[in-house]
Amino acid sequence: MTTAREIMTEGAECVGENESVLDAARKMTDLGVGALPICGTDNKLKGMLTDRDIVVKVLGAGKDPASCKAGELAQGEAVTIGADDDADEILRTMTTHKVRRLPVIDGHELVGMVAQADVARALPEPKVGDLLEALSTD
Repeated sequence: MTTAREIMTEGAECVGENESVLDAARKMTDLGVGALPICGTDNKLKGMLTDRDIVVKVLGAGKDPASCKAGELAQGEAVTIGADDDADEILRTMTTHKVRRLPVIDGHELVGMVAQADVARALPEPKVGDLLEALSTD
């Protein structure tokens, strides 16, 4: 069975929990991504920061992105997948938590990201259809 390690995009970069949201937005722009894992000073994942979070929770709320810290937007425990977890586990996790991107960890180390598009390329159409349907419903 296909594992997360086989379909992930390697070399995921974090935004530090004490970095500003403005710095995070610049990093997203430079990397051409719409989400970044938030890493703590202990090098553990604290959550995910998306471009939508920046627009809705910072700009839309009238906050200053230069003074708002990325860690302020981390909500609860980060949803992750293990590098050696199989595709069915990836689907279950994405569906259960209604997330389109999953940080891939090996032990406690971030080793990559699995996005909805990675899953779509790697798995049979019926399973991908089930995932898309689950992510599209409220």
